[in-house]
Amino acid sequence: MKKILITGTLGQDGSNMSEYLLRDKRNKVYGMIRRSANSNFINCRGFLDNPNFQLVYGDLTDEVSIAKLVQEIQPDYFINFAANSFVGCSWDMPLHVLDTNTGGVIRCLEAIKKHQPNCRFYSAGSSEQFGDVDYSPQDIKHPMKPRSPYGASKCAAHHLVKVYRDSYDMYAVHGVLFNHEGIRRGEEFVTRKISKGVARIYDTIKSVENWRHRHGQAARVKPIELGNLDAKRDWSDSEDFMEGVWLMLNQDDPKDYLLASGETHSIREFVEKAFDVADFHGTWEGEGIDEKYIDKGGPHEYVLVEVNPDFYRPAEVEVLHGDPTAAEKGLGWKPKISFDDLVMRMVEYDIRQCLGKNENPPYSNS
Repeated sequence: MKKILITGTLGQDGSNMSEYLLRDKRNKVYGMIRRSANSNFINCRGFLDNPNFQLVYGDLTDEVSIAKLVQEIQPDYFINFAANSFVGCSWDMPLHVLDTNTGGVIRCLEAIKKHQPNCRFYSAGSSEQFGDVDYSPQDIKHPMKPRSPYGASKCAAHHLVKVYRDSYDMYAVHGVLFNHEGIRRGEEFVTRKISKGVARIYDTIKSVENWRHRHGQAARVKPIELGNLDAKRDWSDSEDFMEGVWLMLNQDDPKDYLLASGETHSIREFVEKAFDVADFHGTWEGEGIDEKYIDKGGPHEYVLVEVNPDFYRPAEVEVLHGDPTAAEKGLGWKPKISFDDLVMRMVEYDIRQCLGKNENPPYSNS
């Protein structure tokens, strides 16, 4: 039986990876969580009772706990998905981001080197490493030019993995993953913010319309507030990436790869497709911070999206566009879920979560 230690188990990638690996009954998965965390197990509810899954406690900022886990479990694989991963807040707590995302990787590598040198290690990278890009699409050889403390922390982790691999003959890889989303994405990330916002607006408006004695009155709709609508990203579904990560860990020789869809879409386009799923068809009006996405298709006019300048980054990354050719050739990996299907899955999931909760919908006489 293969023993696999995974950090970040409560998050999107950690839970998806655990679920992916538990399909094979020959795998024993140890999911690491922090004791200080506000433990929300919603992403793990499908496998918490699996006999091949076990929760363990540790913290990337505590080298003793990491070393203890590696020493006791003797994992065959160590997959590090834990991170301070919200780019926007990395300017507010840069030291914590570096200690977790970079220092944490050193602690993992040191624990493996000392206690289980045959363990294969995976470090989760990010397209934010490329930052102020020189060319598109970006491949694994693109210069690292981060524009946030988060991006810088992932660049440092990337270099450290290579240093330990070359210096100690360790099987360690750093996969550069472009934006990947899904129904388990944290609500602070823009894609989930949009999908949940669409579901909230859908639920509010439809609930009011279905109340016959409120017929003719418009719902009070709070618009989704977003920053740079024209930022473009290469979005995939997180579930697609799990196979690619596992393939990276099972090569004959360790080699870093980049996973991406090979397409790029703007946040503006994500908004449009998300509202299309809910049968709202708006138009953009205004410019700059005064721009709004407005639906005028029914008896009432609704402002669905507004720009909030507070959500602009201090240094914006305008375009991230990955080239997955090397992964396709070297690993035989390809994404299966399209951008349109990703958006649809997220919005439909969040609408299902909203339905039935709004028993007393807000309304106005406007």
